[in-house]
Amino acid sequence: MPAEVSDEGPAGGLVVRGALVVDGSGGTPYRADALIGDGLIREIHREGDPGPRPAAARAIEADGLALTPGFIDMHAHSDLALLTDPGHEAKAAQGVTLEVLGQDGLSYAPVDDSTLPGLRRQLAGWNGEPPGLDWSWRGVGEYLDRLDAGPQGRGLAVNAAYLVPHGTLRALVLGWEDRRATAAETALMNRQLALALEQGAVGLSAGLSYSPGMYADTGELVSLCRTVASHDGYFSPHHRSYGAHALDAYAEMIEVARRSGCALHLAHATMNFQVNAGRADELTALLDAALADGVDLTLDTYPYLPGSTTLAALLPGWATAGGPERTLARLADPAARAAIRTALEQQGSDGCHGVVADWDTVQISGVRNPALRPAVGLTVSQLARRDRVEPFAAYVALLREDSLGTTILQHVGDEQNVRTIMRHPAHTGGSDGLLAGDRPHPRAWGTFPRYLGHYVREQGVLGLAECVQHLSARPARRLRLPDRGLVRSGYRADLVLLDPDTVAAGASYEQPRTPPTGIPYVLVDGVPVVDDHRRTGATPGRSVRRSPTGVSWPI
Repeated sequence: MPAEVSDEGPAGGLVVRGALVVDGSGGTPYRADALIGDGLIREIHREGDPGPRPAAARAIEADGLALTPGFIDMHAHSDLALLTDPGHEAKAAQGVTLEVLGQDGLSYAPVDDSTLPGLRRQLAGWNGEPPGLDWSWRGVGEYLDRLDAGPQGRGLAVNAAYLVPHGTLRALVLGWEDRRATAAETALMNRQLALALEQGAVGLSAGLSYSPGMYADTGELVSLCRTVASHDGYFSPHHRSYGAHALDAYAEMIEVARRSGCALHLAHATMNFQVNAGRADELTALLDAALADGVDLTLDTYPYLPGSTTLAALLPGWATAGGPERTLARLADPAARAAIRTALEQQGSDGCHGVVADWDTVQISGVRNPALRPAVGLTVSQLARRDRVEPFAAYVALLREDSLGTTILQHVGDEQNVRTIMRHPAHTGGSDGLLAGDRPHPRAWGTFPRYLGHYVREQGVLGLAECVQHLSARPARRLRLPDRGLVRSGYRADLVLLDPDTVAAGASYEQPRTPPTGIPYVLVDGVPVVDDHRRTGATPGRSVRRSPTGVSWPI
C-alpha cells in the first residue's frame, strides 16, 4: 500500500509522487509527479526534469502505482442510481469518473405525464423503482439539472453525460404503436431532439430490438441523425440484431451514418449466439471498410460472455406493441400466447435476435416481485423442471407474475469474438451494467478492472497503455471533451491510481456487488472519491453537457 505523507508545500492541493504515468495517449508510460489543484492537473514533472519537484498540502507516494486518466463508461444504466445512491460505489470503485446514460433508446427524458408511467414500468427491470424519488422533471435539461443536484442535493459521485433515447422520443410523439412515423411525427421528433441537444445531450441512442424503437424504419433514423449531426453529436444504436442477422444490422447502422453524416458509436458491439461463433473478423472487416470510406465510427464492449436484459425483451415486437398493459393482455390470451410460442421456439423472435430461444441459456438474475426470488439463479429450463411445466409455460408465468419486471443473463457470448473486437482501434469500454435486481450481471461492478486484470495482465490481449487509451482518451474524443481523457497539464483532474500487478474485478456471478481490488485512489475533478480503497462520500460529479461545435481534439 502506498504511503501518504504530509509536505511543507503550498496550502491546498495534492501531489502524486513517483507514479508510473499511463497518460491515455497509448504512448510509453513514464515516471512523474503530478500536481493537482482547483480541479485541474497543474503540473506533470517527469523524472529527471530540471527544477524542484512539486509540493502540496497533501502528498501520495505512488510507489509502484500507475496514474491513469479516469475511465469513461460509454454505456451505463445508472440513470436512476445516480439520483438515489450518493456513494455509487459500483462505478466509483472501478475508477469510472464519467458515465454516459440514456442508453438503448430508453430512459426518462424527454417525457410528458402520459408517457412517463409506461416508461417507468417498462424500465423497472433495468433500473428498479426507487421509493420516494421525485419524478417531477420532464425535459432533458431538467433531468441534467437534477443530475447536477444529485441525491438530496449533494451532487454526484461521478460525472454523467446523457444521450437522447430514441424509443422515449418515439413514445412521446406516437406512443408504443407498431407503425411507421408520419412526416409530421418525424418532424416533431426532430424538434424535440434538437431541443434536447440544445439543452446539453451529447447525442441520440436507439434500442432497435426494444419497443417502441424497433418499429422505426431506416429513413426515420436517418432523419433524426441529420439533426444530431447538425449539433455535432453522435448516434449510439443498440441495433436490430446481435444474432442471426447481426451483420445486416451493423450494415444498416453504417448506412444511417453515411446517409446522415452523423458520427456513429456502436453500442455493446458484439457477435452473439452460436450462429456467430468465431465470426468477429467479418464484423471488423465491415467496420474497417466503413472507416476507410470516411465514416466516423467507434464502438464499445464489455469483457464478459453473457448478455443481460429483461425477460420480456425476448418477446416478438408485435407482442409488445401498445406498451406493458397490452403486452400482459396478450400473454393472458391463448391465441396470442400460441403465436408468441411459435415466434420464440420455431421462427426466432426479433426480440431474441432472430434466434430460436434456448431456455438453457436464459438465467433469471432479478425479479420485481419478492415472492418470486426463489427463481433467481435458475435458467428457464430449470424453473420449468422445478414447476413441472414446459419451459415456455414457465417463461410466460414468470412474465405475468412479475409484471414484466424480470431481468436475465443470457449466456450467448463467444470468447474469440470478445477478444477480436476489443483489439479493434475503434474500441472503447462500456459496462452496460444494470445495477438493480437480486443478482445483476457482474459487469456493473467489474468491467474496468476486468479489462485491466484479466485481459491485460493475465491474458495479454491488450497492453496496459493501449487498454487505458481504450478506456479514457478514445471515449473522451468521441464525446468531444477537449480537457478529459489524458494525464496532461491543464486537463481536468479525473484520475485513477491503480496497481497493475493486482488490479482485478471482485464481482462474480454469485457475488456481483463485490468491489474490485488494486484501485486504491480515484479522483473526480481533483477530489478523492476513493481514498486508500475507501469511498470518501465526496460528490464532486456533475452533468457533462454537449460541447459547442468546432471544439478540436488535441491528439
